[in-house]
Amino acid sequence: MKSFDEQLQHLVTEGLLEDVGSGDHSTLSCIPSTQKGNAVLKIKQDGILAGVAVAEKIFHFVQPSAIFTKIKNDGDTMFLGENAFEISASIHTILKCERLVLNCMQRMSGIATLAHLFTKKLEGYHTKLLDTRKTTPNFRLLEKEAVKIGGGINHRFGLYDMIMLKDNHIDYAGGIENAINNAFNYVQTNQLNLKIEVETRSIDDVKKVCAVGKGKIFRVMLDNFSPEEITEALKIIDKNFETEASGGINLNTIESFAATGVDYISVGGLIHQAQSVDLSLKAVIV
Repeated sequence: MKSFDEQLQHLVTEGLLEDVGSGDHSTLSCIPSTQKGNAVLKIKQDGILAGVAVAEKIFHFVQPSAIFTKIKNDGDTMFLGENAFEISASIHTILKCERLVLNCMQRMSGIATLAHLFTKKLEGYHTKLLDTRKTTPNFRLLEKEAVKIGGGINHRFGLYDMIMLKDNHIDYAGGIENAINNAFNYVQTNQLNLKIEVETRSIDDVKKVCAVGKGKIFRVMLDNFSPEEITEALKIIDKNFETEASGGINLNTIESFAATGVDYISVGGLIHQAQSVDLSLKAVIV
């Protein structure tokens, strides 16, 4: 598995290729390549700031000698009218990176802001907040990073780093018992260091998992269960497995689920329903 910086470098390379293509002709046509300048990231909306470290890496990827001065850090509360950072570099570098930096930071800050709202709802409860794989293709790296900045916890990153037996796996495998046993045998046979989670859709499913899953799985997902059903399921599970509630949980309902004592709540909307935050990069003319 590649490191975060290696994955980010790939994302930046592809992002610049998509945006710049054969050349930033707007800049090339009117500004000398030797001209240097300053710009500042202006905050135009309240929220949780995310992507400052990513912006710094983007500018330094294009121009290692660029001077990046942080004013605020990732995870800081931000308010309209504040500045997040200042960049001093070739004007060509500033304008080449501008849109990629803004796209990353606006999206990340929106996700971090929403994740922060969810985690505030969980204060005082045992329950922790998880994200999901419901992400934008080729942008998952930064969307999941934003969840962490906002106070959430990353679930599996992809299909390769954990086994999750969801409804379709279970149905295709011929039932929960077959799915669990097949997955466990697969892990043992191939000597893989992979944990197994199983989705359940009913109390009867929970009972089946408890009967066959000991020593084989580590977490039970309770999908689209009501808080009352989760309370019943937790009694049956009796702390033999970690537990995760999932399915349509929002800011208005999350506390009722946390009150059950479930270990984790996963919310796909952390990412796919987050609204980007308004930011802008403006030239500083001395």
